[in-house]
Amino acid sequence: MSSPYLIISGDTSLAARVYRSTEDPLERQPAVIVTGSWLTVKEQMAHTYAQQLAARGYTVFTFDFAGFGSSGGAPRQAEIPARKIADITAAARYVSSLSFVSPGGVGYLAVCASAQYALAAIAGGAPITSFASVAGWFHDTASVAPFYGGVDGVNLRLDRARAALGEYLRDGTVRTVPAYQDGNDRAGMFFELDYYANADRGAVPEWRNEMAEFSWLYWLGFDGLSAAPDVGVPALFVHGDDCVLPGNVRTVSQELLGPVQLVWAEGSQIDFYDQPAQVGPAVEAADAHFRRTLPR
Repeated sequence: MSSPYLIISGDTSLAARVYRSTEDPLERQPAVIVTGSWLTVKEQMAHTYAQQLAARGYTVFTFDFAGFGSSGGAPRQAEIPARKIADITAAARYVSSLSFVSPGGVGYLAVCASAQYALAAIAGGAPITSFASVAGWFHDTASVAPFYGGVDGVNLRLDRARAALGEYLRDGTVRTVPAYQDGNDRAGMFFELDYYANADRGAVPEWRNEMAEFSWLYWLGFDGLSAAPDVGVPALFVHGDDCVLPGNVRTVSQELLGPVQLVWAEGSQIDFYDQPAQVGPAVEAADAHFRRTLPR
């Protein structure tokens, strides 16, 4: 079962859901927080993983980041890594304070881009004691540039972002572009991705297919690799050669201070969002990892 919840991050209310396999409020279970890719909401890939982990005896929290979905926060639809890192930290602190979760540790499962934000949150002191990355996206400007046509494509998007940010600073207007639209180079994702086009997959009613265009300044400038040497919690990486940036995942895993397990699997990036052939084994690996590393 799942029920609505509310988490406070600074002065912003984050819409959340809690998933449990029991209605007994006195039963403590190990806690795991689950988040998905950039520009998404909790009803997408996070919901898929939360359901399956809850069925295995975990209390699982999902939430909408500030500015997205049903959460508060402005500017809306803005992919701002520092804001998301702060939300992850606030969520972990809140969950660790609850009496119906097992004391002594909180797990975090991140799908795609939120993996790099969770890693930075842990490095910054978030009370997360076990980390799992599924098809994790870890980038810096140099490694992400080829997705956007190299230096010229990065500069084009940065120029557009500066103009959009100037507009926002002048009068509060948030200029938006599609989060996903095949063939539109102004969109956040502009090549064919069935997950975001298909209402039976990720194009759910709760998701707004919009991105604040000034997000490029923050997304393209983010360094998702440098936090690794400051992270010592046990970590699991479920990835594959057909997922994004596999070399970066190997680099990050090698620089962590704590114990690391790599599970190399078959499947494309978006297969790990919702396809049973990829989600099932990923959940199996995450369950085994959290059983080893979270208190019960």
